[in-house]
Amino acid sequence: MKPFDHRKFLGYVCEVTPNYIRVQIPTSVLLGSFYLEGSIFKGGAVGSFVTIEGHDYGFLGRIYEVGLPQSEKNEITESKLNSENTIFHPVCKIELLGLFDVYKPESITKTSSRFPTVGSKVFSCSNEQMTAYISKYGVKDNDEDIPIVRIGRLTSNNSVCQISLNSVFGRHCAVLGTTGGGKSWTVAKLIESISKGTCNKCIIIDATGEYSAITGNTVSINIGNGETKFDYTRLSIDELYFLLKPSSKVQVPKLMDAIRSLKMARIDKRGILNEYYILGQQGDLRKIISKANKSKLTYNRFYYKNISLIEDNHCDFDFTLLPYQITSECVWDTSRVDPNSWGDKADSDIGNCVSLVSRVNNVMSTAEYNDIFDFKGTNKDAQDIISVIQNFLKSDNSILRFDFSNVSFDYQVREILVNAIGQYLLNEARMGQYKENPLVVFIDEAHQFLNKSISDEYFTAKPLNAFEKISKEARKYGLFLCISTQMPRDIPLGTLSQMGTFIVHRLINEQDKKAVEAAASTANKNSLAFLPSLGEGEALVLGVDFPMPLTLKIDMPISKPNSQTPKLKSRK
Repeated sequence: MKPFDHRKFLGYVCEVTPNYIRVQIPTSVLLGSFYLEGSIFKGGAVGSFVTIEGHDYGFLGRIYEVGLPQSEKNEITESKLNSENTIFHPVCKIELLGLFDVYKPESITKTSSRFPTVGSKVFSCSNEQMTAYISKYGVKDNDEDIPIVRIGRLTSNNSVCQISLNSVFGRHCAVLGTTGGGKSWTVAKLIESISKGTCNKCIIIDATGEYSAITGNTVSINIGNGETKFDYTRLSIDELYFLLKPSSKVQVPKLMDAIRSLKMARIDKRGILNEYYILGQQGDLRKIISKANKSKLTYNRFYYKNISLIEDNHCDFDFTLLPYQITSECVWDTSRVDPNSWGDKADSDIGNCVSLVSRVNNVMSTAEYNDIFDFKGTNKDAQDIISVIQNFLKSDNSILRFDFSNVSFDYQVREILVNAIGQYLLNEARMGQYKENPLVVFIDEAHQFLNKSISDEYFTAKPLNAFEKISKEARKYGLFLCISTQMPRDIPLGTLSQMGTFIVHRLINEQDKKAVEAAASTANKNSLAFLPSLGEGEALVLGVDFPMPLTLKIDMPISKPNSQTPKLKSRK
């Protein structure tokens, strides 16, 4: 392997800056493609790789701009272009990508403070050198027993790229690109790589059913058909707020009081709170706590004795009693007769909570909610999603796919459910469940789910941020995230900036490119300038564990996702 072969000579370094290297080409003839020892070289074409001489080391770069000196630009005419005596002296701008040992040119590291000197020779980079380098792309010297999979070929010279999955997912991954750019194929290829190249498992949040073709070692769960549910008692209080939208002044305090009371009634197995319960029509005690004109003493003692269970963030109470309990909480804080007792019913509070009670009843009567969250407790035969996850992790299957194509876009059901799944996985990760066997979670159409918030003039809620928390803290616990979206601008910067690997397909929107530039520490304007011109299936791969960005043609996955756009038909 000869990185500095005079037969591949292009020109001389004439300018060195921290951002680029300018190269003077003696003649435009050197820019053309040529054959050498059975290989084709693109010469000075934009996007082609070059090597630059150093003393004990060399530099790898990529041409991103080719032009003529200003004096020669003014001399371009048809006659001079066709004349054999005309000699142009092109100038190239080169982005420095890496540094390599002259005696070990296949091993390339990131450049630091070293730069070539003016006058250094520049050569076309051989396919042999690039192939050797990207055959173990992202592999570190101390890596042992790591999964290496083929992901695609270089667009510049068709060299096969085999990539370390530890480097791809070690710091979370983002697959970005406009519709039709090949994003879904890339996700399918990554899922396929994990399934076939590792003993690890992955979970797919399939927003549209696009990945239904993935079948081998796969468990597919259709959400929204009544056969599966996420028990509402596993929802967080914040997620419940998204459903009920209580106003902050009166409704939030009454809702919280009602939840506390119902939780207390649930854990009261010995009847300590019997004096507060309401007698039902059949003579039985309904677990609704009535506070009007009742002493606070027993209630408060029970509350403080069980405060950790009562004040946890889960909705483990009888939801069907919530409308009645909210009304029951509408009392004066203090009785006029006894300061240690509650007062009579507060009609003004009851009036203020009418809309909240109505929303609770609407939630229970809405089929989209009950099919998934089972607020009424009537869907006894449905599979519990948490049980599905637990059984999957114990099984021999490697892929668990949640199909959300039948889940309504109304009522924020999709956002709340995905957030709830994410929060469960995060809690499990914090307890060390994935330390030994890391888990990768794929979220397709991530802009539909991440960091969603709901607010109006009366209601403001915290964002649904389970996956933002996963992106910030779950890596050390072995829970890795891969998000896919055509709108990176809609992904919170706090989440996007935690992605260590970016696989970026064609991006045209300027805001999307700026979002990538702001989030990806290894991105620069020179690399991102290629994004609008990428073809279908082509992607820019960059990340903190990769010495330099690469433009690849991603291999076709075995199981192709169903991502074809419906086509118009001609009239017969």
